[in-house]
Amino acid sequence: MTQTALSLIHTDQPKKWQEILSDLITDPKELVQVLQLDLALKPASLAAMEQFPLKVTRPFVAAIEPGNWQDPLLLQIWPSQAEEAVITGFVADPLLESDANPVPGLLHKYHGRVLLTAVPHCAIHCRYCFRRHFDYASNTPSRQQWQQALDYIADDNGIEEVILSGGDPLAASDRQLAWLLSQLEQIQHVATVRIHSRMPIVLPQRLTPVLRDLLENSRFRCVLVLHCNHAREISALVRSFLSKIDTNAVTLLNQSVLLADINDNSKILEELSRTLFSLNVLPYYLHLPDKVAGTAHFYVSRKEALKLMEELENRLPGYLVPKLVVEEPGKAAKTRVR
Repeated sequence: MTQTALSLIHTDQPKKWQEILSDLITDPKELVQVLQLDLALKPASLAAMEQFPLKVTRPFVAAIEPGNWQDPLLLQIWPSQAEEAVITGFVADPLLESDANPVPGLLHKYHGRVLLTAVPHCAIHCRYCFRRHFDYASNTPSRQQWQQALDYIADDNGIEEVILSGGDPLAASDRQLAWLLSQLEQIQHVATVRIHSRMPIVLPQRLTPVLRDLLENSRFRCVLVLHCNHAREISALVRSFLSKIDTNAVTLLNQSVLLADINDNSKILEELSRTLFSLNVLPYYLHLPDKVAGTAHFYVSRKEALKLMEELENRLPGYLVPKLVVEEPGKAAKTRVR
C-alpha cells in the first residue's frame, strides 16, 4: 500500500482542517466572550493555565450552551481554580508511564501491543487529561528517531498491535500518517493498528477523504477509537463526517472517562451509547479517572461507578454497555471493574 497511500497525498490538498487547528481559542477572555459568560463568576486559574494552557477548537465551542457555566462540555475545558488543590494520592504520573518508555516516542506497557506517541499535541486540552504532565519533549521523535521505535517493534515478534496515541495522532498530517502506516505495514507480525483520537469529535473536518482512504485501504484492520464523553459533543457536523467512514473496513469504537458533574449519570451515559450506535460506533471503555495532579474535582469513586453501571445495564442491551475499567501501574492490562 506504500506507494498507493503516498500517491493519494496532493500538495494542493485543501487546508480547511489545518486552518481550524491553527485558529484555536487559547485565551479565557475570548472564550467567555464567545460564550457570553461572566468571568467574575468563575475566574480562570492562572497556575493551571501555566502548567496546562487552555486550548479548544471553535467547532467544539459551538456545541457549548452560551451563558451556562455548568455546561458539561465547558466543564471539560475550563481551567478551574479547583485544579490548584493539592490532594494526597493525585500525582503527575499515576500510571508510571516513564517506566515503560524504552525508546523515544514508544510506550510498552502491555503484552502484545505498544503505543506510539505519534505527535505531542492535541487540538483540545481536556482538563482531566492523564498525560497533562507527560514529558513530550523527550518523546517527540524526528524521522530518524522514529527508526528506533520501528526497529524496537520489528525486533519483538510478540508485538501484534500498534496503538497510535499522543497528544492526538490525527493532529499529524495525512502525509506523515501515510508514511508511518507504510513503515508499520512492512513489519509482518503487526496485524492491527489502533488509533485513539478526540479529533473526530472536536475537529471532525480532520476526517478527510485521504485519511479515510488510508485507513480503509490499509493491509491492517484499522481500529479508530473515538474519545467522546457526552452525547452533546456529537453535533450535526460530527455526524456528517463520521457517517462517511466505511465501517466495513474500519472498526469504530468509543472510550469515555467517567467525570463528576459531567457524565456521572446513567441517563446521560445511556444517551451517549445510543447516539454512538446510531453512527455505527460501539461503546468500548468507560474509564475511572486516573489520579492525576490537578484533576481531583473530576474524580468518581468505584462505589459510585458500580452503581451507575448497574443502572446502565438495566437500561441497555449488553452490546451497548461499555466496560468499566481502571488503569493501574504495572498491570498487564487495564483492570476490569465491571
